[in-house]
Amino acid sequence: MTNDSARPIRTAVAGFGLSGSVFHAPFIAANPAYSLDAISTSDAGRKSAAASSYPAARIVDTPADLLKLAGELDVLVLGTPPATHYPLAKAALEAGLDVVVDKPFTVRSAEGHELIDLAARLGRVLTVFQNRRWDGDFLTVRGLLDSGALGAVTRFESRFERWSPDVPKAWKAAATADDDGGGVLFDLGTHLLDQAVQLFGPATVTHAELETRRPGQQVDDDVFVVLRHSSGVTSHLWMNMLCAQQGPRYRILGSGGGFTKHGVDPQEPYIVAGGSPRDAGYGVEDPDWAGVLGRDGHLDRLPTERGAYPEFYRILAAKIADGGAASALPVPVDPAGPVGVLQLIEQARSLAKVHGLAGAGPGLTTKRA
Repeated sequence: MTNDSARPIRTAVAGFGLSGSVFHAPFIAANPAYSLDAISTSDAGRKSAAASSYPAARIVDTPADLLKLAGELDVLVLGTPPATHYPLAKAALEAGLDVVVDKPFTVRSAEGHELIDLAARLGRVLTVFQNRRWDGDFLTVRGLLDSGALGAVTRFESRFERWSPDVPKAWKAAATADDDGGGVLFDLGTHLLDQAVQLFGPATVTHAELETRRPGQQVDDDVFVVLRHSSGVTSHLWMNMLCAQQGPRYRILGSGGGFTKHGVDPQEPYIVAGGSPRDAGYGVEDPDWAGVLGRDGHLDRLPTERGAYPEFYRILAAKIADGGAASALPVPVDPAGPVGVLQLIEQARSLAKVHGLAGAGPGLTTKRA
């Protein structure tokens, strides 16, 4: 529906798990350009939590119920499992809504291309919530590269490693990669691949290892991927849900020096703990986690920039207020980028086959000659 700039952007969030309750609803509610009008969840506990946190929002059972309200809405945000992204985004676009899709954009890159074409034909805004483009440490790295302080970068290392021996969600335990977008490569890997391409440009997967480690897990939970960027940089990306000792979040080597950073961006845990994006301390990292810049024996601390997830919804609001799809303003994330990430995932999965049985031990790995 066309938004009247005199009123807030009427927004609905489909799903109230981690995605909807932590990464979307708090930021929509904190931005006066939006009204959070409706939330869908079939879980009784989540319904109660949504109603308590957002008493002005209508709480319904399913995304289909939200689509029935399309005439009263402007934007639908999809915080639902990956396999639902394509059909729900398609239905929402056809219902006349602008759409935000959580990562991974779709399960297959061809589906992403189809949604982009559909949005263009219908004149709707379509974007993907690659929120970790606004992590404080990523913003710090981007600024560091822009400054030229590292010289010519040769190697980029990036990790999302966690100690999570139990599979926390039933749908994740049962999910397959082919049909459901299950596994850590589709989950955390989507962020790592996106960040690497944002920093160093187009790339090809030259090596991939996909392993299944945890009992009850059907797909990969321990992954290593190597990218070769057209810029000449090599990226090594790790994602692991059974990591008892975590490596640095970033290590970057260049002709003029290096940068190493430990720790994880604090925005997610801050919201989980009950904080608000409006708080003065939101997005501010403890100085003890500052990275180090230089060479061994000549290292300086580099403070981490403040994280900025609210920027996603600020940029989206500006786009919609300026005329939506007809506006020359950018969307927060051009969906063509996430489609490129899906193509890298498809390359990685074609190089490394993982066993589908829980407790099967190391998966198969293959290296391109």
